This record gives sequence, structure tokens and C-alpha cells, in this order.
Amino acid sequence: MRLERQKPVSKTTRADYKGNHSITTTGSELSMKLETPGGVGTRVYMLDASGKKYKQFQLLNQEFTFDVDMSTLPCGSNGALYFSKMDADGGTARFPVNTAGAAYGTGYCDAQCQHDIRFINGEGNLNNTYGSCCTEMDIWESNSMATAYTTHPCSTDGQQRCLDAKDCGSTEETHFTGWCDKNGCDFNPFRMGNKEFYGRGKKFDIDTTRPFTVITQFVTDDNTEKGELVDIRRLYKQGDRVIANPSSTWPSLTKTNSITDAMCNTSKAYFDDHPYVMGGLAQLGQQMVGGMTLAMSIWVDYGSNMTWLDSYSTGDDPTVPGALRGNCPNPGGDPESVFAESPDAAVKFKNIRSGDFGSTY
Repeated sequence: MRLERQKPVSKTTRADYKGNHSITTTGSELSMKLETPGGVGTRVYMLDASGKKYKQFQLLNQEFTFDVDMSTLPCGSNGALYFSKMDADGGTARFPVNTAGAAYGTGYCDAQCQHDIRFINGEGNLNNTYGSCCTEMDIWESNSMATAYTTHPCSTDGQQRCLDAKDCGSTEETHFTGWCDKNGCDFNPFRMGNKEFYGRGKKFDIDTTRPFTVITQFVTDDNTEKGELVDIRRLYKQGDRVIANPSSTWPSLTKTNSITDAMCNTSKAYFDDHPYVMGGLAQLGQQMVGGMTLAMSIWVDYGSNMTWLDSYSTGDDPTVPGALRGNCPNPGGDPESVFAESPDAAVKFKNIRSGDFGSTY
């Protein structure tokens, strides 16, 4: 497994993965600790065999699979694995001033149009002036108490730099008017009414105290890699059992157990969320053409304590459909408590693979 951590545009320094960032690999396994000598949280990308470009995963009409150990990740933390439409070369072809490229972790973008990127389009961004936007597919945002997979299409073609709040969607007023669907369309089993599907212990269908396998399938309308993306399905495997993603128990979403445009539109209306935007699965699928870059990260949420993943947002009524995302307490999940109570919090990803439906598990 070849990895690269995000670094400044420089050819003089390579990341000290183990010593400074508490990132280690053993065979096909990647381990990332939450607290590191260099700070809190890390993000890495997968390189191809050359070590000079990001590996491009072809996802349409394919399944993507990995094994994961979430056992030490508490409420308020997030071990994430996701795809973004980053340039395979890290942006060197489009922006020749960037002479570092993918081998040094350049070119990051996502649907949140992150502003805390040191270099965007090969130029310094020291004052967080710009954001870096692109379509994102969250395969896995999870801790040991809650999980979700989420679509985040953008109207941009590949990575684009934003400046104005209206394009970046960087203010409360412009959150839903920018280039990207920041909230996205998510499938969280707990939010969908399945309160004993995923969690710590044997009473859950997926027992997060033990490793398990996550399978995500990208189904097209004509069952070919050239078709339009219409369905994103989820399966799990733990031990010898293959476990289907559970269907929602909410009346308006009965029998729904995957992400489709119909599911997104219905759930947004039923949960009183902002309407689904940015072209839905078709737009997401268009950005998958040519491949997407795999990123893996571990982090805490200084803004909202990860309540959008594993609890309910402050001020919301947890009895309202869709408000409650997991069993974690609110208040709770604040970073300082996470560090104090779980000093060894880490995520382990292993055996990352992709292939035809049914071939990877």
C-alpha cells in the first residue's frame, strides 16, 4: 500500500508517518491514531504503483470493499474512507507552478470546499482565502457507535478553486447555494430507524468490537460501466455472515435500504432536510468517469462534536424523524473528552479492493 499525506508544495520534506503522525502499515493494513505527536487527526491518499500519481478507482458497475477495525473509536470521533475527484497527478499538469504533485499530497479537494489547504492550484493559501471544491463520495464515516455513507455531488467538473462565499457555500446564507451539495444524501442505519443494527456488542448485527468487511456497489441503469449511476448499495460481512444493509423502518421509506434519487428525495422531505440538489446520482456518476482518488482520515469535530453522525444536533428535537443519528449523548463528543477518555483511539483499514459485483467478498 502506497500512501501520501497532505504536505506543502515542496520537494524537500517527506512525512514522518510513524514518528510524527502515528500512521503505520503492515502488509495491506493501514493504522491511523487520532492523537499524534504532530497534532490531532491525519489524512492520507492512495498512490498508484508508480508512486507519482493517485490511484484512480473506476467505480461504475463495480463494487469497492475493505476490512475495518473500529473497536477503539468512541463517540465524537470519525474514521473516514472516501473518494474525491482530485487530479491524478495532484494538479501538476493544470498548474505547472506545482512541481510537487501527488507524491507530496497536493491537489486535495472535497465537497466541503475546504479552506484550510496550504496550497490550492499550486499557489499559497496561507490566509485560507480560497476553498478547493470537487465531488465527493463518502464510503465510510463512522465510529464504533454510528455509521453513514453519503453522496456529495458538485456542479464543478473535477477540482476547482472557489473564492466568493456564494460559490464556496461558506456562510450560513450561502450553504445551499454553492457549487457543492455539502449536506449530501446519507444512509445511516440508526437514522433510518434501525437502532440495533450497528454498535458495540453481540446484540448488534454488526458488532464493532470486532473487525468486519464493508462492501459498496455502484449500480448503473444498463449494468455497464458506461451507464448512468442509479443506485449505491451496501453490504457487510462479519465472520462467515454476509449482512444486508437494513431497510428503513419509517413509513415513507419502508423497504428502502440503499441510496437512490427516490430515497434521497423522500428522506429529505420526510426528515425536513433541505431538498436534494446538484444533479443527484447522475451528476455523481459523471464525476466517477475516469476514476476517483481514495482518501482515508481520522478526525474530531470542533464545530459540532460529530453529533451529525452519532447523536442529534443541539437544538433539535430527538423524537422527530431523522433527527437522531446514534446513541451517543448530547452534550458529549467534544474533542477534549474524546482525547481524555480514549487516548488510544485509532482506525485500521485493511485489504482494500474492487471488482465486479460479488467478486470481492
